[in-house]
Order: sequence, then C-alpha cells, then structure tokens
Amino acid sequence: MVTIGGAGVMVLGAVAAGVAAVLLALALRRRLGTVSAVAVAGLLWSLVAIALVTLVPTRPDVGIVPAEGRSESCSWDYGGPSGVAFDVLGLDQRTLNVLLFVPAGVFLVLAVGRWWTGLVLAPLGLALLAAYSLAVELTQLQLARLDRACDVTDLVDNILGAGIGGAIGALLLPVVRPWRARRGDH
Repeated sequence: MVTIGGAGVMVLGAVAAGVAAVLLALALRRRLGTVSAVAVAGLLWSLVAIALVTLVPTRPDVGIVPAEGRSESCSWDYGGPSGVAFDVLGLDQRTLNVLLFVPAGVFLVLAVGRWWTGLVLAPLGLALLAAYSLAVELTQLQLARLDRACDVTDLVDNILGAGIGGAIGALLLPVVRPWRARRGDH
C-alpha cells in the first residue's frame, strides 16, 4: 500500500504551489499590475496551502481507518478537546486554524480591491472562503483515510481567520492602492 502524508509532504506541496504562484504573478503582472497579480497568485496559493494542511494525513503511516471506526457526523462540541491536545510552534490548534485562513482573506481583498465591484466581490469572496472551510470539514468527514475529524470549532475558527484577513486587507488597500496600477506597471 502506498501512503502519503506528514508535514514534509505538506511543506513540499506548499513550496511547489508557491513556485507556481510566483510564475502566475509574473504572468499576470503586466495585465493587472504588481499588487493585483501578487494578490491573485497569493490567494490561489493560500487555497492550495489550506487544502494541503487540512486534507493531507498528518502521518504517512495512517493506513485505512476501518468503517466502524469512522465518525458518522461532525463534532458540534464547540472548543472541544482537540484544540488543547494539538500544538505546533507553541500554538494550539484553534490559533493555527485562525492563522491558516488569514492570508486567504488578505489576498482576497487585495485581489478584488482594484475595482469598485470589489465592494460586492470581497464579502462574496469571504462567504466563499467560509464555504471552502465547510467543504474541507465535510471532506474530512467523508474520507476516513485522512484520519481527520470534522469539527464545528474548526469551521468557526477558519471563518474568523478569513474575516481577520479581510479586515487586514481592507486596511492595506489605501497603502498598496491596487487601483493605481497602469498597463506596463513594473
């Protein structure tokens, strides 16, 4: 049986996605300007990074989770025990779940901030980030092989992170002014 998982796979995937994002930003730069091109590429990179962190098994030796051991529903225990038991770089799972979605929120607002339609697209995009988080949680529930858990706390924390990122992006808009980009912006 071939198994794939662990932090190394996640990091390698994020680096590969980062290289692709840089190439995309370079390709879009003339058309959108530097700020918007980086924001679009950054948003796509952050979505891939979220998928890698949340859908790649945490260990390569997880194996197949037996059907009878698989959870049948999402946990509705808000702030449940998993947030305390999981720790990376001194940060608990709840903090990491919030931080995971912050870049997506920032890049989203900066990507649509170039146009007046961004006033509609930014809230719509944040709603789509919430739907993306829900899709991740439902995928974790359905794919027992991942040995991951569907949890309402994760969903709330992810949405909070996207909202914080959106607010940071809104604060950055007057600084980076993506609407001032002109054709041939270098």
